[in-house]
Amino acid sequence: MPQPTPPSVLRRPRLWIGTGLIAAVVSMLFALLYVGGNVNPKGNLRDLPVALVNADSGADAGGRHVNLGDQVVAGIQKAAEGDKSFDWQVVSREEADERLGRGKVFGALVIPKDFSATVTALTSPQPAPQGKAAAAPTLTVLTNQSAGSIGSSMSSQAAQKAAHAASAQIGQELLKQAAAQKAPLPTAAQLKLADPVTVTVADGHPVGSRSAMGLSAFYYALVLVVCGMLGANLVNSQVDTALGYLHTDYGPVRKREPVQHTSRVRTLAVGITLMLGMALVMGTLVEVATVGILDMDASHLGLLWLYSVATIAVVGIGSLALFAAFGTPGMLLATIVFVAMAVPSSGATVPLQALPGFFRTLSEFEPLRQITEGMRAILYYGAQADAGLTRAWASMGIALAAALVFGFAVTRLYDRKGLHRIPSPADGSGTAAPEAAAPAAG
Repeated sequence: MPQPTPPSVLRRPRLWIGTGLIAAVVSMLFALLYVGGNVNPKGNLRDLPVALVNADSGADAGGRHVNLGDQVVAGIQKAAEGDKSFDWQVVSREEADERLGRGKVFGALVIPKDFSATVTALTSPQPAPQGKAAAAPTLTVLTNQSAGSIGSSMSSQAAQKAAHAASAQIGQELLKQAAAQKAPLPTAAQLKLADPVTVTVADGHPVGSRSAMGLSAFYYALVLVVCGMLGANLVNSQVDTALGYLHTDYGPVRKREPVQHTSRVRTLAVGITLMLGMALVMGTLVEVATVGILDMDASHLGLLWLYSVATIAVVGIGSLALFAAFGTPGMLLATIVFVAMAVPSSGATVPLQALPGFFRTLSEFEPLRQITEGMRAILYYGAQADAGLTRAWASMGIALAAALVFGFAVTRLYDRKGLHRIPSPADGSGTAAPEAAAPAAG
């Protein structure tokens, strides 16, 4: 006698409501986080660090000593009083180069040593030596793509705007001086005096041509985070399969191992051990693929390998701890923590100074920001400790300790309360059918 066809699961309201609510929350959350952090960088910009170098030694003009570099600095500082978007840091050229080389500033405006001399020469009654044209006054804007392309662009635009404003101000003074002279100036000379300063743009801390214009550190860090999460998912499912908690499908063939009753603490420990082995393999292959095959610009290859392996291991162990504590929802939670909240608060594309306050707060503990800064230090800043590498290692150690304490504390609590994933006959409740077991919790 034929068996009656069971009703379709699509007729179950709980299936539609549960799936719909999860999809709605995830889509809304990802949209708010991803777009919310990057939708208005100029409007959120606060205190973007830019170096201001005044190397001008001054010049004698009209019987007095003038230093136009000081005037330019004073003008920029006065304008900055009503605009908190940029943090103009007055430093020496050596200090500016050091800060550019550690990613502490996004650019610089440099006033050269001969700035006053070249400006005053434009109205000097004494002609330039025969065969030589008077040197043009110059201000140099330095960029720093290694600190982030958008931040470097914002810094460059601000420095160029300040330089052109200074040129216009100086031009007004020069025109007044020229008007006081008896001989009238030709129109071409007046136009030159009106905007006398040439503004040049140069790379303050060059990166290699195969560094994704200063974004290779972010892409590499993101690959490590994704590898850690994917590795944790793989390890979680493989351990559950080996323990008989899950079945494996090979096309139409289904395979299931006998159930091995074990504690949640032991299951987590097995997963962590396997994750450490996977981190060695995945970290090595990521470096081989990016540096060996794609020829990405990189140095300190041994340190890069160690950092890669450690990052994948820590992210993977953190994910496993979430899986063990929350079960299937832990996978979604790991995605939110390591991707949805991490990417927009990483400061890798849009600088932290251009993010809303909520994301700046997230950046203090979200792992991707620390990982990216450590990667920048290795790839761009000669592995300097104070370029972000020390902070990255310290954050990684804290995250690892927190994941281990949290994961083992929760699983031990579950075990002590008898919340076994599949009760064993010794529990007095009989052996539950594998298909009726709760979702895997790692």
